[in-house]
Amino acid sequence: MQSHDVIQLSLDDLPTHWYNVIPDLPTPLPPPRDPDQDDQSRIELLPRLFPDILIDQEFTPERWVQIPEELRRFYIAVGRPTPLCRARRLESRLNTSAQIYYKREDVSPTGSHKTNTALAQAYYAKLRGFEGLVTETGAGQWGSALALACSLLGLKCRVFMTRSSYLRKPYRRSLMEAYGADVIPSPSGTTEFGRKILAHNSDHPGSLGIAISEALEAVLHQDGLRYAVGSVMNFVMLHQSIIGLEVMKQLKTLDIEPDLVVGCVGGGSNFCGISLPLLGAKLRGEAYQKTRFVAVESEAIPRMTKGQYRYEHADTAGLLPLIKMYTVGKDHVPPPLHAAGLRYHGVAPVLSLLLKEGLVHAAAYSPEEVMETAKLFAQTEGIVPAPEAAHALRYAVDEAIRARKTGTRKVILVNLSGHGLLDLG
Repeated sequence: MQSHDVIQLSLDDLPTHWYNVIPDLPTPLPPPRDPDQDDQSRIELLPRLFPDILIDQEFTPERWVQIPEELRRFYIAVGRPTPLCRARRLESRLNTSAQIYYKREDVSPTGSHKTNTALAQAYYAKLRGFEGLVTETGAGQWGSALALACSLLGLKCRVFMTRSSYLRKPYRRSLMEAYGADVIPSPSGTTEFGRKILAHNSDHPGSLGIAISEALEAVLHQDGLRYAVGSVMNFVMLHQSIIGLEVMKQLKTLDIEPDLVVGCVGGGSNFCGISLPLLGAKLRGEAYQKTRFVAVESEAIPRMTKGQYRYEHADTAGLLPLIKMYTVGKDHVPPPLHAAGLRYHGVAPVLSLLLKEGLVHAAAYSPEEVMETAKLFAQTEGIVPAPEAAHALRYAVDEAIRARKTGTRKVILVNLSGHGLLDLG
């Protein structure tokens, strides 16, 4: 039985295929490349880093990619499909004419949307016979999701956690360790690149770019391991599309189309996860013609609002190929931030292209504005949002206030990408 306040799908409604936006883009996505056109070493490195199935998914021209049935069962085990809820108490507090809906990705065991791709990457690594996965994490949502996925599939897991978060978010670290992961503060003394960074600054707070470089180095120096990535790559956006595909079914139940879809952006996975299936339908002329899409970042790392659209390395050491994206530069060291998941120096190439084409708009907020909204959401809806997700909620609240002032009725859809219960310390 459905309520207009909580729209839950049945297990039979769980999508059978992921959605790939690449064939629906208005212009071709610029491909990754090496700094020297005659040097293909970084491109040729990809099979050493990822299972071949993920590389195929990264470059597939197919619009729909089948989700393996065994993986669908794992999705169900961790709480999919997830609810779509209406924020009536928040609407009442704001005295707005707008309707605010939020997709509850916080209900996974680790409290965020990251399990959607963590399970997929661990599944394919297990399928190809690898022993374990190595990754980086900022706030810890991705690291804990991968630790869970590796635990469920019987894989080893090593996580390089940015040092500022390692020290400031001990509960995230404890959760990863509870799932059996080896958690290392980055920069660390376990890699050549980490030792180089520490030699210049022994108190370096770390960055996602540095942690990525350390994870890559660890994979390349030990057989049987592969690299797992929580955002930026096309195959991650593919796996996260399950969010938006579920939302489309839930909106159909309500017989509504949102005027606004909003999500926060670290690398782009949760924003793209909820947005790309709807945006793809808009690009194909099928639906959502009046829907506006807004990606929200922190003012402390203004990639989308003040960065440059150009080719840049995905990691600080420059081990990976150049990718074209909005970036503040691989050597940028962001300040320690409560929303540590937003401390990456660039954003996903597919999101960057959509921003460049004007199909997605960007906004940025200060930590103070975001925390104010996080408390408001907690007090009205009873859920403590992750600091990252609170960026999207802030834009939704501002939009609802604008609707009140103009007397317009709007439907606002937000991806509540995770809870903040492990960030309270």
